Amino acid sequence: MSRHVAVLMGGWSAEREVSLKSGAGVVAALVEAGYRVTSVDMPRDLDAFLKMLTPRPDVVFNALHGRGGEDGIVQGVLEFLGIPYTHSGVMASAVAMDKDMTKRVLSTVGVRSPRGVIIERTSFAGGHPIPPPYVMKPVDEGSTVGLTFVRAGDPPPGDEIWAGGDRLLVEDYIPGRELTAGVMGDRSLAVTEISFTGEIFDFTAKYVAGHARHVVPAPLPPEISAEVMRLALVVHQTLGCRGVSRSDFRYDSSKPGTEGLYFLEVNNQPGMTPLSLVPEQAAHCGISYRDFVSWMVENASCQS
Repeated sequence: MSRHVAVLMGGWSAEREVSLKSGAGVVAALVEAGYRVTSVDMPRDLDAFLKMLTPRPDVVFNALHGRGGEDGIVQGVLEFLGIPYTHSGVMASAVAMDKDMTKRVLSTVGVRSPRGVIIERTSFAGGHPIPPPYVMKPVDEGSTVGLTFVRAGDPPPGDEIWAGGDRLLVEDYIPGRELTAGVMGDRSLAVTEISFTGEIFDFTAKYVAGHARHVVPAPLPPEISAEVMRLALVVHQTLGCRGVSRSDFRYDSSKPGTEGLYFLEVNNQPGMTPLSLVPEQAAHCGISYRDFVSWMVENASCQS
């Protein structure tokens, strides 16, 4: 009999709709590849979740995004149950989801990111936390949920900044080009440049048709492409990620060499529709979407 794969999707985070799209793409590809597939819209109730995993699957494909799905919570449940699952384990997921902790860990291995500070709702006195221009974003959200861009000359932001959480990372705005590189196992796949309207790659640019264009491979000097791919693998390995991850960068070409290259954040469970960034990079490398998600199932693990 073919292996039984439960695909987790949906959930309760701000990225629920994105996750449902990722999960639908994965389900279709795995069925085409010959697996027995069960779709699981992740509930917040643990008893209900355990019932949805009965009969017990051979593997869980984790297509969840955001809180509860890629921060170590569901990974811990699957570890307890002893069910192999795709993507990173408990510790790597928890660290990767915390942007501040990620920056701290990666700084120890020479990965440069924009200068930043943490502000908290309970202690923030208002005003500009750092001189503008700067970017504000929740420490533990993905898909640019809650991202705010403050330009030079703008007034200090108001209470709307706390919509995404009570703890924010504030970073210098880096002008230039938006780059991203996916990692599959022990290899970097490719570098994509994301061209978009506006000054930041926000939620609208990511998910509303016509606001962004993916160019793979990115038209970059060879040394920049090589450095982005090297850093993406360093990020993946340093954080202990497993399976597939994606690291995002900004590149200010006005600076010499690689001095204008800055790491922004890592996504340890990137979007998984056939048109998402990492599947596009896999296709560029000659790996079909069906084979890509099948590889993830076959390399699933239960060792955090």
